[in-house]
Amino acid sequence: MMMSQHVAALLIIDMQNGLVNGEKTPWARESLLNNINKLIAKARESQQTIIFVQHTGPDGTILAQGSEMWQIAPELQREEHDSYLTKTRPSCFYQTSLMSLLAEKGIKKLIVSGMQTDYCVDTTCRAGRDLGLDTVLVSDAHSTFANGVQSAEQIVAHHNKLLSGPFVTLLTSDEVSFKR
Repeated sequence: MMMSQHVAALLIIDMQNGLVNGEKTPWARESLLNNINKLIAKARESQQTIIFVQHTGPDGTILAQGSEMWQIAPELQREEHDSYLTKTRPSCFYQTSLMSLLAEKGIKKLIVSGMQTDYCVDTTCRAGRDLGLDTVLVSDAHSTFANGVQSAEQIVAHHNKLLSGPFVTLLTSDEVSFKR
C-alpha cells in the first residue's frame, strides 16, 4: 500500500470563537471563513496535513484553555484526524510540536491562514522562513481588527505587501494548490 505524499501542510492559526465570533468582528469575516474552508477542501482532496492552532491565554482571559471562546470556530470544516496544537505566544513554532510534526511527515511547505494578521500570522510567517520552510501566505485567508492607526483592511494589505518576497510567497485561496 502506497502512502500519500505530504507536499504541504495547511496551517490555520487562531480561528477561535473569541476572535472570529467574539465582541469584535474581524475584517471580511465571511470571506475569511469561506476561503479557509476552500483551502481545507483542497488539502483534504490532496490528502495533505491540516493543522489547527489555538492560542491559549491565562486562566480568566477570553482565550483560557477549554473555554467556549477558546474553541475553534464551528464554521470551519474540521475532522477528528486533523492535527491540533496549542500555543501561548504569537509564533506557532515557539514551544509547540509544530516543527516535529512537519519533520515527521516530511513537510517543507507551509500554507498559512488565520488570525490575527499583525500578530500570530506575521510572526509565524517570519519564523517559518527562518526555519527553512517554503512559506505561503494566503492573501485572502487571514484577517485582523482595526488598531486605532490603521483599518483592518489596511493592516491585511500592508502585511501582504511587507511579507511577500522576503518571507513568503503570496497566493490567493484560488491560486493555492496542494498537488505536486
